[in-house]
Order: sequence, then structure tokens, then C-alpha cells
Amino acid sequence: MAEVKMLGALVGDIIGSVYEFQNTKSTDFELFTPWSKFTDDSVMTLAVAKWLMEDEVHSTAHLIRCMQELGDRYPNAGYGGNFGWWLRQSNPAPYNSWGNGSGMRVSPVGLYAKTLDEALALSALTASVSHNHAEGVKGAQAVAACVFLCKEGKSKEEIKEYVEKTFGYDLHRTIAEIRPKYNFDVSCQGSVPEAIIAFLEGNDFEEVIRLAISLGGDSDTIGCMAGAIAACMYPIPDKIADKCDSILTNDLREIKDRFIEKIL
Repeated sequence: MAEVKMLGALVGDIIGSVYEFQNTKSTDFELFTPWSKFTDDSVMTLAVAKWLMEDEVHSTAHLIRCMQELGDRYPNAGYGGNFGWWLRQSNPAPYNSWGNGSGMRVSPVGLYAKTLDEALALSALTASVSHNHAEGVKGAQAVAACVFLCKEGKSKEEIKEYVEKTFGYDLHRTIAEIRPKYNFDVSCQGSVPEAIIAFLEGNDFEEVIRLAISLGGDSDTIGCMAGAIAACMYPIPDKIADKCDSILTNDLREIKDRFIEKIL
């Protein structure tokens, strides 16, 4: 695994945060501005990391507690309406969502899992508590599988072949082909493949992030998913990792650091 200092998902989220509602269709943009921040993508990613560290049996009940705990601590992180409602329920039930919230939070599973089968099973669990639509589960599994395979040293071609064969995503498109007509799309099926394509095209971590965000759309989440995969192949430049670390709060940084120690 190329990067252990910082989780790539958090970097992609923070860099993309400024461009979520002010889309750019160029790769030439400022990585950080005074308004760069972590969003719900980072908060829920770290909730999954917390669950993996604390619950050896990986119960959905404990996962929900971790998600609600951090959601309550950061209520204004930018949750979608349905998920924000879910976080506030006494006994939240899955609501058949196919949104990309399942894909944005799942990357710790790919880093934690010892086998591909474990990555697929745990990622399905992380989706099932809210995003239990088949597309929601598939999106989570695809991101986790990419992270796992990349962590294990598989080539981009091997990863591409596996994802296309297993999940049916069309990865033969290019960012340049997608970008002109790409609009805001919070579905897994409309953003997970695009994030994977950004990873496949980029030649270093920063380029992957720039390609992902240049699509427009749900920029922080596409950046989050692409960054999660890319950080398993490419080092995150220290300047970028340090800046993102400084944006996290102390408690979120502590969860991130403990998780990194656990997976090493």
C-alpha cells in the first residue's frame, strides 16, 4: 500500500468540497482554498473505520452506533436529506437507497480486509444498514474491491477487468469523453464508475484527484472514492496530506491515525 500517513478518501473529499456546488470542468483548479473542509464523506468514512477497529464480530448494530455517534457530533457535515433523517432515528432502518453514500464511506473495508471475499462481505454490510438497494450495495462493493485489489498490488488492467466482469460497470470510457455531458449525479451507478475511471487514467495521486473533480457533479464524493483507490497505488504528496490533516478536527484525526496503525 503506497500511502499510510493519510487516507486517500479524506483527501479527495476535502479537495472536492469546494467544487461540489461550484463545479469545475477543468483539471486546473486550486487544490485548497479558505473554504476547503471535510464533509459527510470523511465523517462517515471514519465511522466505518471506527466500527472496524471496535467490533471484531462486525455487527450492523455497532456500525449504526458509530455512524450515529459521529453524525451527531458533526450534524452539519452535508448529509443528504434521507440519510440525515436516518441518522436521527432511534432504530434506523434501511431505506432502499442507491445513492453514492454507500460508496463514499466504504474504503476502510478494503484496507482492513484480509481477503477479497471479506472485502465484499464487509462492504455489503456497510451498505445494507441504509443503502440496501442492489445498486447501493454494488457501488460499495466495487469501491472496496478496487481498494483491496490495489492494496494487494494488482495492476490497473487487472482491476479494470475484475470490476467490469463482476459489477458490469463500463470502464472503457475516458474522462474527456464523460466530462462534457456529465451532470450532478448522486447515484452509485452514475458516480462510482466515473471515480474508478479517474483512478485508471491518472498517473499519480494528484492527477487522479484532478481528473475526478474535473468531471463536475458530486465532486467531493467522486474525489473521495477515486482518492481512496489511488492512495493504495500512489504516494500522497506530503504537502497535500499535511494540509488535509490540519483541516481535520482532533477527534477525527485520532480515529484516522488509530485505524492506520491497525492496518499496518
